Amino acid sequence: MTDNDTPSPSRRSLLGWGGAGLALGAAAAGGAVAMARTDDDPAPDTGTAIAFHGPHQAGIATPVQDRLHFAAFDVTTDDRAEFVQLLKEWTEAARRMTAGQPVGEGGFGGLPEAPPDDTGEALDLKPSRLTLTIGFGPSLFGKFGLAEQRPAALVDLPKFAGDNLDKNRSGGDLCVQACADDPQVAVHAIRNLARIGFGKVVIRWSQLGFGKTSSTTPEAQTPRNLMGFKDGTRNIAGTETDRLKKFVWVDGKDGPSWMTNGSYLVARRIRMHIETWDRTSLQEQEDIFGRDKGEGAPVGKAKERDEPFLKAMKPDAHVRLAHPDANHGATILRRGYSFTDGTDGLGRLDAGLFFLAYQRDVRKGFIPIQRNLATDALNEYIQHVGSALFAIPPGVRDKDDWWGRTLFSKEA
Repeated sequence: MTDNDTPSPSRRSLLGWGGAGLALGAAAAGGAVAMARTDDDPAPDTGTAIAFHGPHQAGIATPVQDRLHFAAFDVTTDDRAEFVQLLKEWTEAARRMTAGQPVGEGGFGGLPEAPPDDTGEALDLKPSRLTLTIGFGPSLFGKFGLAEQRPAALVDLPKFAGDNLDKNRSGGDLCVQACADDPQVAVHAIRNLARIGFGKVVIRWSQLGFGKTSSTTPEAQTPRNLMGFKDGTRNIAGTETDRLKKFVWVDGKDGPSWMTNGSYLVARRIRMHIETWDRTSLQEQEDIFGRDKGEGAPVGKAKERDEPFLKAMKPDAHVRLAHPDANHGATILRRGYSFTDGTDGLGRLDAGLFFLAYQRDVRKGFIPIQRNLATDALNEYIQHVGSALFAIPPGVRDKDDWWGRTLFSKEA
């Protein structure tokens, strides 16, 4: 049994320990909480803790959880030291929450005259494989004298065919991706980070997601998107270290040095015209995707994972245009989620895909792929309405490390 397979105690059971006891219990050999991680750790059971420490941030190659709360923040302080301190406080809170522990001294039992350290809605809940992943947006590098540290790969995304972007659902100085198998655990994490950041950062926009639409564990059943088709059949697996190294993790020679072992995240809110799609014939739906709806097999093949013969598909089929062979080998790691946010006021569901894609360089990943999708037949049924790009720094290596240290250590 690995550390990640060891069940973690509930938050309430940990509340009575002191702060030092919490840290000691997490690090003790054979303890209940795993705090170190490698990229090829097996998928833990639902409810257990995903280790926070490692060379890369968790929540990228990690087996995809069932729920998402994603938040983009704008920085409101112009004090660099204050912002660095916030990153350290966020790291400690993330370290505790991903281990199933409350923030600070917990949700109750402290001074009656002061607000509790933890908002309390996740008391008694298991860690639920919570991962927290932080990223830095292009606009952050216009602050704190960071202009020279902005990576060349952190470009301003071009306007793509069919974009109808809402500025209130786009951009951001920072992002935090919270993934868990319990939605309340994910929401609790973002809520507490926002509370800790009061006066220094403010949420610009956020998105709840349910039903993962891609998987990083190929042995698991391939999930389906809201159009009913299997998604992520050929996605990079969390155990494929060679492909992760080639397509996802930033190498030391890519530059800048502070991004080594990091990645780049493209987040896109894609609205699906569900009502129109639901009135489309099955044959047309399958032609649009280039796969059959039941098995997920590519055109002319019998099984989902059979190698597709692209020329057998229609020229504007989604799979044909998105395939690496049609994009000079460009490959990204997807871990998106379905969403539904009520209606649009006209009786139509505001629903679709919250697309999340990690890659080593967006100029060689998302951008050429998305440009090639300009003639995608699927565009009749979708529209990109939100967009953001973030540089994902490397992981937190140990208890003395913190989010963003490689970028801010000299300034700190």
